[in-house]
Amino acid sequence: MRFDLIDLRLFLHILDTGSITHGAARANLSLPSASARLRGMEDALGMPLLERGRRGVESTPTGDTLAHHARLVLGQIERMQGELGEHQQGRKACIRLWTNTAAITEFLPSAIGLFLRDHPNVQVDLKERQSSETVKAVLGGAAEIGIISDAVEHGALQTLPFAVDKLVLVASRDDALAARRRVALAEVTEREFIGLSADSALQTYLGERALLAGQALAFRANVRTFDGVCRMVEQGAGIGIVPATAAKRYRGTPGIRTIGLSDPWATRRLLICMRDLNAMPRAEKALVRHLASLHSDSFRT
Repeated sequence: MRFDLIDLRLFLHILDTGSITHGAARANLSLPSASARLRGMEDALGMPLLERGRRGVESTPTGDTLAHHARLVLGQIERMQGELGEHQQGRKACIRLWTNTAAITEFLPSAIGLFLRDHPNVQVDLKERQSSETVKAVLGGAAEIGIISDAVEHGALQTLPFAVDKLVLVASRDDALAARRRVALAEVTEREFIGLSADSALQTYLGERALLAGQALAFRANVRTFDGVCRMVEQGAGIGIVPATAAKRYRGTPGIRTIGLSDPWATRRLLICMRDLNAMPRAEKALVRHLASLHSDSFRT
């Protein structure tokens, strides 16, 4: 059984795209060459790695095992290159950080900006994902660091406190809800909402909570940013749910009102998660220390 790094990268690209054709293109291989490599891996194992599903190709249980170890191997190589790159002028270490919507839009931009300013030989690859996906990515080696909600199970991952993310409802000043101080999601599921794009992690989270409350949310429009949600709400186009930090920027605006959400899930504690802090390369450990020091009272290794 002899797999090279091209084989491992190709297999992960196929899984990421759900297509052998697209995976081959991402790996800069022709389709015949990629297919031959895939057959070679399956012949060496004596078992299929992929099966065709409704959404394209998916991994078999054997493929899941290969993908797990491929991410670990490639991740370790990237970390090695990153640490060696710290000794080479112009070479940057790349840290993969997966996080939810609120963290990537409200908490991380200034924090990451400060870190990059002080660490010129580091770059950060940010990806917006649901907390459950981030846990799997960090456990599997697809990401070194994650920001997750404490509501999800994080298994063997180590965690540190990062921030408190409180969701609130926003309505126009002329809306009947404007006089309320608090409201439960179940009370407004029949209203029309302004929301984020469908691929937003927060949008998915809110959709799940609405279904648990008994009804899917109806959206009149979907925009890319929380500021966009607030501006449309201000004009009376609908109501919205945004982080309190985003609503705070509109606190002095006459045309918009902020109403607290009484649902327990609306207050989420965000955690920094990683596999093993002490085993991390220097750049990754420095980023964890930086994030933890900004948003928690103490830091313990």
